[in-house]
Amino acid sequence: MPVTFPAQEVKRRGMSVMNESLAHGPVWVISNNTPKYVVMLADEFRRMRHEAFINECLQSDAEYRAGLAKRATVKELMKEFDE
Repeated sequence: MPVTFPAQEVKRRGMSVMNESLAHGPVWVISNNTPKYVVMLADEFRRMRHEAFINECLQSDAEYRAGLAKRATVKELMKEFDE
């Protein structure tokens, strides 16, 4: 279950309200009874971005190997678009 804080609590007490909770993972900020923001440590955000990049590269490679993509120069692509 994710850790949540009401936006009013964050507004009143500042980021210090989240510091301890952030050690255990992302914190959801609730506004008008709706999850509005997710706060996470910068290192965790970088790790997630890197992991997503690696997964996209692996997916692209799999599509290329399956014949779903091809290599082409920009000039070749522009020619295909013009046709």
